Amino acid sequence: MAQRSFVNRCWYELLRRGLQLAGVLVFRARYEGLHNIPRHGPVLVVSNHQSNFDPPLVGMACSRRMNYLARSSLFRFGPFGWLIRSVDAIPIEREGIGLGGIKEAMKRLKAGEMVVIFPEGTRTRDGQIAPFRPGFATLAVRTRAAILPAAIEGAFDAWPRSQVLPRRGNVRVRYGEPILPEQFTGRSEEELVAEVEARVRACHAQLQRSASRTPRK
Repeated sequence: MAQRSFVNRCWYELLRRGLQLAGVLVFRARYEGLHNIPRHGPVLVVSNHQSNFDPPLVGMACSRRMNYLARSSLFRFGPFGWLIRSVDAIPIEREGIGLGGIKEAMKRLKAGEMVVIFPEGTRTRDGQIAPFRPGFATLAVRTRAAILPAAIEGAFDAWPRSQVLPRRGNVRVRYGEPILPEQFTGRSEEELVAEVEARVRACHAQLQRSASRTPRK
């Protein structure tokens, strides 16, 4: 990844603002825990995965630039391929990040950037969180990145994987307290994965409780 140009930075910000507006209008998107987002330094954002709109949902409320992962096949998909290339998305293999994706994600984290990852590996089939795959922990450990747990609720109802286009919904995103590098030094990968998954599940449970207390419009 070369140093981004002024035009590229402006384009990213324009897209972020446009998607932010679309998220509010279509999904009534609301955010909790924005104060937990680190203001500087490498950050690996780890979230559950409910819909195709999850990457911008997680990133559009953050003033810092996010780096997204996208299946390599999507880069060949006409205008959409051009769009994700324009925001420097990181290509990944269908069954995992792959060596090239790992190297690029590590490069960006070492440069002090933010990377978003969905360790379930695919969108949920029933709205519940599937067990996390372990690869993300190595990224955080080797780059000394903070891990920011995040959770999405409502996106599955608005845009399940069985549905081609989204419908109106009520989506909430919550950012949990970050896990700093000094807090996981010396811990095994299995312990770290379990801790992050537990925090994402806790954020998700809080969103579900909030949704149950909020009347639907």
